[in-house]
Amino acid sequence: MKNNISLKIPFSDYRASVYGCWIGKNIGGTLGGPYECLREELNVKGFTTKPGEPLPNDDLDLQLAWLYNLERLGSQAIDAKALGEIWVNLITPYWNEYGIAKANMKRGLPPPLSGDYHNDWKNSNGAWIRTEIWACLAPACPDIAAKYALEDARVDHGAGEGTFAAIFVAAMQSAAFAVKDVRRCIEIALSTIPESSRVADSVREVFACYDKGMGFSETRKHILDRNSDIGDGWFEAPSNVAYAVIGLLFGEGDFKKSLLYAVNCGDDTDCTAATVGATLGILYGDVGIPEDWKAYIGDKIITISVKADGAGLKIPKTCSELSERIINEAPKLLLDNKAYVEISKEAKALPENAEEIIVDNVKFIETSKKIKPYTISASCTEISAEITLADAPDVKPCEEKKLTLTLENAYSLNEDCPHNITFRWWLADGFSVSGPQTAFLPHRNAHSDGIVSVEFTLKAGEKLAPANKCVLEISSEGRYTALYMPIVFLA
Repeated sequence: MKNNISLKIPFSDYRASVYGCWIGKNIGGTLGGPYECLREELNVKGFTTKPGEPLPNDDLDLQLAWLYNLERLGSQAIDAKALGEIWVNLITPYWNEYGIAKANMKRGLPPPLSGDYHNDWKNSNGAWIRTEIWACLAPACPDIAAKYALEDARVDHGAGEGTFAAIFVAAMQSAAFAVKDVRRCIEIALSTIPESSRVADSVREVFACYDKGMGFSETRKHILDRNSDIGDGWFEAPSNVAYAVIGLLFGEGDFKKSLLYAVNCGDDTDCTAATVGATLGILYGDVGIPEDWKAYIGDKIITISVKADGAGLKIPKTCSELSERIINEAPKLLLDNKAYVEISKEAKALPENAEEIIVDNVKFIETSKKIKPYTISASCTEISAEITLADAPDVKPCEEKKLTLTLENAYSLNEDCPHNITFRWWLADGFSVSGPQTAFLPHRNAHSDGIVSVEFTLKAGEKLAPANKCVLEISSEGRYTALYMPIVFLA
């Protein structure tokens, strides 16, 4: 097997950064927690909570459920559908996008439709606040961290700004394991999301204000005004991610100043400060966190949003335990994803060209550009399939619904692997379908991308059930494996 490792991270540095991440997360969440929902500029100077008692925070809680799923299934099985099942089984809140996604899934809409359908909160903060686990599992691999953050975010944010925010923060935090300049980490993360996204726009605006010498208050107000059209400027990802970036830039490497700047922006204060704390914890390790703040919070984890006894979930009691469990899983995830990074007990220091290696391997923008609403996907060994609905999966009696199916050949440079595809539908009562019965899927080579798209039109009957499930079977001549793609239309 060819060794593709080009960057070795010293194990001691990695362990210190993982532990620093979770201690920083707990500190920031506790510092900012009492001020969540306050929209004005604040003047917080320190903790107001009881010493030794971190505040419970869904930002951290949800990641404990992701860790459980990873330990149970392995990294290759982690996608939006697998994480969606955990949402339904183990995660208790029903507020905002969490509740909308869970309600959609219980009606039969799989992720990422669960995050797109009738979701006024898809541009909100629920996903980018839970990215640390992906960064810690994929240190110095922004594309891999972003891949898992995308699957995570799509459950409750679909193709919204909340998903682009999650990709950005996961990539930033992953880069921080090897790039020890916070601005460069932010710039690397910007390269993973479309320039047209509001998250990217907001982060660029913070850079512009900071570089012009604008003060903290003026920069905060500029961002608030710029995004006032999204959710009334309230609890939305573009501004709050920008507030975290304000903390990271204006804090100029000082842990306390950085967190306080983030909190004093107001809005989703526990989330912004927790993300800043986690990011700086990765950058500097736990030794870079001030001892007095570290002692004030302690090592304990207190949960609020997960069922501690659900499906065998074992909640780590401390940041130390959480860190060790993640450290145990990271080498397997890196191997599964054919990463160019290795966590090494032999390496004594990061190579001088670590940043160059990371930048050369950041290609996630190609995936980000393809994110679109009302899309579901499935794959088998031979074929990947994606169905995109023309609009939301609502349906009225006798209404026609159009969809596009895109198939991609899983093989490359092998002329023996084109496919003769056959389609078969199982339709809800009263539904009919028009479209092709077969398609030819070429192999991928220098002359073909191995992709074919076909269109179908489904027509509803006069009487509808509350949920109407239609299933498309995709099979290839001479192959025993078939793909089954359920599509639910809601009356």
